[in-house]
Amino acid sequence: MLKKAKQFIQLNFKEKILCLEAYITLAAMRYAMVLFPFDRLTRPLTQKKSKDWITLQPYSVMQNALLISRALCRAANNTPWESACLVQSLCAYRMLRRRGIAGVFYLGVTKDAKAREKMKAHAWTEVGEKILTGGAGHKEYTVISVYYWGKQ
Repeated sequence: MLKKAKQFIQLNFKEKILCLEAYITLAAMRYAMVLFPFDRLTRPLTQKKSKDWITLQPYSVMQNALLISRALCRAANNTPWESACLVQSLCAYRMLRRRGIAGVFYLGVTKDAKAREKMKAHAWTEVGEKILTGGAGHKEYTVISVYYWGKQ
């Protein structure tokens, strides 16, 4: 615990603020997921069946998106509640949209014959060509829904 506090103290001011915002957003989104149906949480988003475009972003925008990604990862690893891929993707969407950064998040599924639950789901977020949240293992999943925000 002391090591994590020391790492937080060593962050610059902007990174500290982003980590705190990410932590609060993760808490709010986790709470919202318990209270509201998924379609209400994604109401402001546009849904497509597949992604047939990539919006390249300027370097400064991508730098901000990557800072948000790192802040979400740090915060998600330190929450006392579960901050799984869907919560992280929805938080990334909120934080990026607040800054006017366009992006997309995916929902995917795969079969797992070895697991008790035969179907596994995953969510990941992308800005430009960079995956910001949920990148680990995303290629194993078949995309079933694509949600995007901002100008594409």
